Amino acid sequence: MISYIGARLIKALGILVGVVSLNFILIRLVPGDPATVIAGESGMADEAFVNTIRHVYGLDQPTLLQLKTYLVNTLSFNLGYSYRLQSDVLSLIVERLPATLALTGSAFILSLLVGVGLGVVAGTRPDTKLDHVIRIVTLAFYAIPVFWIGLMLILVFSLRVHWFPASGTGYEYGDNPGPAVFLWHLALPAVTLSLFYIAVYVRLARTSVIDVMHLDFVRTARSKGLGSSEIIRRHVLPNAILPILTMASLQAGSLVSGSIAVETIFAWPGIGRLGYEALMQRDYNMLLGVFLTTAAMVVLLNLVADVLYAIVDPRIELAK
Repeated sequence: MISYIGARLIKALGILVGVVSLNFILIRLVPGDPATVIAGESGMADEAFVNTIRHVYGLDQPTLLQLKTYLVNTLSFNLGYSYRLQSDVLSLIVERLPATLALTGSAFILSLLVGVGLGVVAGTRPDTKLDHVIRIVTLAFYAIPVFWIGLMLILVFSLRVHWFPASGTGYEYGDNPGPAVFLWHLALPAVTLSLFYIAVYVRLARTSVIDVMHLDFVRTARSKGLGSSEIIRRHVLPNAILPILTMASLQAGSLVSGSIAVETIFAWPGIGRLGYEALMQRDYNMLLGVFLTTAAMVVLLNLVADVLYAIVDPRIELAK
């Protein structure tokens, strides 16, 4: 296991280098000049001032040389300087990362628990009224855009019944508002982000449970007199969980990209919102830092999923 993880980490480093290089080149192809943006905000749009800004931030160098410098700096955890926010990129990401991890982590756990739970209920009772209700409701969650769900939740639960706050994390009212206040602010964004993935896990878990329920070893366990709950817990779930783990490992990374809309709607101070603002303001270093952070999270989550395969199903051999 240790040698497997070490080999995967080496491969992950190569993947991250490729992702950073590709993102760097693509961002440089985006229309717009950050030096012009900075000069315009400073009220000095003459050519000499713009050229000075390009020289200060290294934007006048060839693209490949800029890429080489950026890769060398990245290996030493130097992600550059945000000329828009006038701060170190790494420190800003570290400051915003806990909020994103809290949002995506809670949405991920909520989607798995609710989605798999409802999927197992629907899969053990196929073609019943309860199964049809679950499928119709989750299909609606799958089809409705995330931003529309967020806006409706704000209108109903924040502006009309005043059960939950419409924005923020609670920390804007003090340095230590307490976990209860933070969870109160987290409720609506986490639910908004999780509903789409709940629909995905419900359909996947339902299909997987139905397939496993018709296998021979389940019929054998039932013929031995085992109860339905024990059969599901000991025989059905361990075999039905593998496709869910595969999907969860792939979608865990997309939660970060999906959080951009949610963080914008609820004014949630995470790296998704930070990346969106960096894109609008042509803050290339900040945008590259956000891309690198999300890519590292995706690679790490996929490694964790591969290790979980071997724990859940010992028949799976880990290959380097």
